[in-house]
Amino acid sequence: MQSAEFRPEPSEIPALQLDYPASQRDMVPQPDTDLSNYQPAGKLTGKVALITGGDSGIGRAVAIAYAMEGAKVAILYNVNDEDASDTRAAVEEQNSECLTIKADVRDAQACRSAVDKTVEQFGRLDILVNNAAYQACQETFEDLSEEQFRRTMETNIFGYFYMAKAAVPHLQADSVIINTGSEDATSRFCRG
Repeated sequence: MQSAEFRPEPSEIPALQLDYPASQRDMVPQPDTDLSNYQPAGKLTGKVALITGGDSGIGRAVAIAYAMEGAKVAILYNVNDEDASDTRAAVEEQNSECLTIKADVRDAQACRSAVDKTVEQFGRLDILVNNAAYQACQETFEDLSEEQFRRTMETNIFGYFYMAKAAVPHLQADSVIINTGSEDATSRFCRG
C-alpha cells in the first residue's frame, strides 16, 4: 500500500533561512502533520505526554499522533502563540486534552514549572519528548558567533537536561524520555 504522504527530495527544499523563531505557516515545504493515513491502536490510553517544541513541525505531529493513540498532551513552546493554538486545536480534534505552556527550555525553573503544571493538570506524567531546538545557518564555521553557539547549546543540550531532571521524579518504571535530534543538532553550515 502506497502512502499519500508528501516526502520532498532534498533538491525540492529551497535553501531558505527563516528568522528565528519561524512559524510553521512560513515553512517551505510545510511540515507533514496530516496523519489521516495513520491507524491508531489506543497504545497511549490513560497516558500523559509533555512535548517541548510541540507547537510546530515534528512536535506538532507527535502531539497529534499521541492524542490519536489516547494520550493527554501538554506542549511547551517558546514564542509562537498561533502555532501553539493550532496544535491545541488539532489535538482537541482527536478528542483529547491539550495543555499549552509558554516557556523557554533554557530556563531550568521554567522547565520545572512546565512539568509541575502538566502533573497538576493531568495528575501524572508518563512521556517526555525533548524536541525543542534552535538552529541557524552560517556559510562558514568562522561565521558562527559565540552567542549563536551558546544559544544552540543552551536550547539543544541544557534544555533537554533541565526537562529530564524536572520530569524524572514524576516518572514510573514504564515511563519514557524521548530526545529528538537532527543533522542540524548543533549548528548548520549552508553553502549555496
